[in-house]
Amino acid sequence: MATNSEEATPEVTKEESVTTAAESPAAAATKPAAARKPAAKQTTPAAKKAPAKDKAALAKSSEGAVKAKVALTRASEDAVKAIKASRKEASRLPSRGSGEVTEEPAQPHKRMKADEYERAIAGLQVEMVKLQEWIKFKKLKVVVLFEGRDAAGKGGCIKRITESLSPRVTKVVALPAPTEREQSQWYFQRYVLHLPAAGEMVLMDRSWYNRAGVEKVMGFCTPEEHSEFLRSCPEFERMLVRSGVILIKYWFSIGNDEQERRFRKRIYHPTKHWKLSPMDLQSRARWVEYSKAKDEMFAHTDIKQAPWYVVHGDDKERARLNVMTHLLSLIDYEDLTPERIELPPRQEDHGYVRPPMSDQTFIPEIF
Repeated sequence: MATNSEEATPEVTKEESVTTAAESPAAAATKPAAARKPAAKQTTPAAKKAPAKDKAALAKSSEGAVKAKVALTRASEDAVKAIKASRKEASRLPSRGSGEVTEEPAQPHKRMKADEYERAIAGLQVEMVKLQEWIKFKKLKVVVLFEGRDAAGKGGCIKRITESLSPRVTKVVALPAPTEREQSQWYFQRYVLHLPAAGEMVLMDRSWYNRAGVEKVMGFCTPEEHSEFLRSCPEFERMLVRSGVILIKYWFSIGNDEQERRFRKRIYHPTKHWKLSPMDLQSRARWVEYSKAKDEMFAHTDIKQAPWYVVHGDDKERARLNVMTHLLSLIDYEDLTPERIELPPRQEDHGYVRPPMSDQTFIPEIF
């Protein structure tokens, strides 16, 4: 499909292109004056109306952009209010790090309307962009861990957080099973490679807590390795915090019935088969074992320097909004939105002859 610049430039045949290229300035100078004089452009009624139509379309486009900006600004203001409310609510909570973190079921809510959800998440995504710019400006190092039950909504939440962010600043890490070489390394070594540099934020979809969950339950590590992890993990995280890393840990909780419903949806949905692995099936079969492993993990790793934050994931929309609001409330960022940018005029195409469109291969326009 041709671009606007292509549509504005008439198609040149091969014969015309060759004639234009072969004609030298000297040859042009020897032509009679009448021949050298450019032909008067024929102005048709349609041509007269074209600029007016273009201006009207441009004005309409600009008006739509202004309306969208106003809507996003209002949504952003609502998001800021929610962030302030989250900070206020957090100040009332008891001190963390006691290891007594319970996974209570969420109170049922009336399902959010689609337009209400879209408005809320649009405002939060604007704030996430502001946070990203603040992280770059202040050269912060942020690590966010997403752990929890299978099908609890970790991946969907990460997608909504990163939807409007730059992959050069905000990176998503989802490591596969360790190789034979990695299994022989210090356990935290493969994760250290993905920690952020200054001005970066890393979101980990599963992390070093694999050893406290799936590896323990499925027997992929020895009891001694599991005990060593529970002993060394708090020290490892304290070391990260002392080095300047902002470490945030989320545990996504989900009810038994809701997890089964999502698993069944993955079975029958053609784009979600890949989400259902043999490990996911084992997480259903060994629900109680995973619960015990999680309780033990929390008892050792819910430290004051890096506490666990539990997310009720039965309602995916509310979970995403709550996590984004909470994440934004944990970092005291400022708005670094630049001043209004003026778009420069496009360069004039004096002397430029576009190659014939027949020399290019365009994709079929099926839609």
